[in-house]
Amino acid sequence: MSDGFINLNKPAGMTSHDAVNIVRKIFGTKKVGHAGTLDPAAVGILPIAVGRATKFIEYLADCNKTYRAEIIFGVATDTGDLEGEIIQRVEDFVLPSVEEIRAVVEKFTGEIEQVPPKHSAIKINGRKAYDLARRNVEFEMPRRRVTIHEIKILGVGENSVSLEINCGKGTYIRSLAVDIGSALKIPAALKFLQRTRVGEFCLCHAVEFDDLKFAGEKYLLAIEDCLSGLKKFELAENRVKAFCNGLATNVRAADETVRVYAAEKFLGVGKIRAGELRSEKLLGESLT
Repeated sequence: MSDGFINLNKPAGMTSHDAVNIVRKIFGTKKVGHAGTLDPAAVGILPIAVGRATKFIEYLADCNKTYRAEIIFGVATDTGDLEGEIIQRVEDFVLPSVEEIRAVVEKFTGEIEQVPPKHSAIKINGRKAYDLARRNVEFEMPRRRVTIHEIKILGVGENSVSLEINCGKGTYIRSLAVDIGSALKIPAALKFLQRTRVGEFCLCHAVEFDDLKFAGEKYLLAIEDCLSGLKKFELAENRVKAFCNGLATNVRAADETVRVYAAEKFLGVGKIRAGELRSEKLLGESLT
């Protein structure tokens, strides 16, 4: 079976699950998953895991992400983007100056509170929010704290602004668009969204479906290389069996999650806690 990650450039009009199904057909395996959902209208980086790489998807969740977004002003929708129904429209408004927009945008950097869109995959009492919203069920979305490291203004049009956003996990750019509009006292919605980076996955090295269909194996990235956000830990060879069987190894290192190697061979991911290293996810099976 093939193992590795694919740095996929997802096109518009396709769900993340649709992308997974196409990769399953290309590689002839059901063992495929994705990291970091992209809305159907959004384009850009969607990391896809194949084979044993699916074990390690969770370690991409904490990666920082970069987006390019265009916010259109004068219109609000029930989804926060132009895919939804228009609930408010304002024709007679003047977009503030670049300096005024920048002053407002800067208030959304750092750790902030967000209310995710009701049309999202977040689960409410075990059901996806967008399913409840489509059925007109009344419910409240819980506020969450997210981190936005930096927002750059790329351009300002007559009724829109283009931004580059570097943020942490769980950030909803649709919510950010709506909140920026609210701060400027103008209805707003997300017009365009492109994810250009997820951790080590960047758009400049992304693959299109057409290329993947003809040479899938060529575009598989080594699992350990895609986990470079985790510190590398070299384990003594005489502790490999213990590590693979879930036994603790005493180490002198700070508490953290690490990529574990022995003789430069990747074994899996381990956690160091209180001076002990234990396996968390193994590339192979336990050793007997």
